[in-house]
Amino acid sequence: MSRILVVEDDPSIRMGLEDTLTAKGYQVEVVGKGVEGAERAQSGRYDLVVLDVMLPDIDGFEVCRRIRGGRGPTKRLPVIMLSARGAELDRVRGLELGADDYVTKPFSLMELLARVASVLRRAYGDAAEPIALSFGDVEIDLVGQVASRGGKRLELPSRAFAILKVFARRPGEVVSRDVLLDEAWGYEDYPNTRTVDNHLVKLRRALEDEPDKPRFLVTIHGAGYKLDVPRDAVRFGTGRAG
Repeated sequence: MSRILVVEDDPSIRMGLEDTLTAKGYQVEVVGKGVEGAERAQSGRYDLVVLDVMLPDIDGFEVCRRIRGGRGPTKRLPVIMLSARGAELDRVRGLELGADDYVTKPFSLMELLARVASVLRRAYGDAAEPIALSFGDVEIDLVGQVASRGGKRLELPSRAFAILKVFARRPGEVVSRDVLLDEAWGYEDYPNTRTVDNHLVKLRRALEDEPDKPRFLVTIHGAGYKLDVPRDAVRFGTGRAG
């Protein structure tokens, strides 16, 4: 069970984060000041820090700097920064200081949970990664990047498999465009959300019987997309699919 430290001075947000993360099965501790947050983060007791930028003593940027400037494994402790300051320069500053993700307020708790899971997975690995996916007459080998529909092979670009893997990690769940950008593209090659929409249109044309009325890759207006399949449509494992 992953241990998460929340550093947030707003009591209502702090309580909401604690309740949501605890309900998801994480062990959670919360503090309201930056100095205490930095000291606790360096204790080695946590797997992830959710860190607000605007704190009453030192700001989250300084907390992140202290974590990254520490000694031993805690200097690599994953950090997700939260801020109402959505300017690109603030986001870049946080990432340059070593933050693993940067979430702008207001945010949905569902999206934050997805980002927490993503950062933990990147940092520590996951023995239960999706390796194969099947729905309707579609069969997809996510490891070998081979797909077929109705027994006929489909020619899909590597990015399509990366997108499908994001959905396969959370079958039946809503996935925001930002999560798709983060996991399928990454910060080193970060396009805009319109790029996500264009790729989903192409995927529907390849995988759906009626692309204009998708049955599996559905749009959840105002939230993102969902691969509408049961969990048993996905095979998880650590080896090659097939």
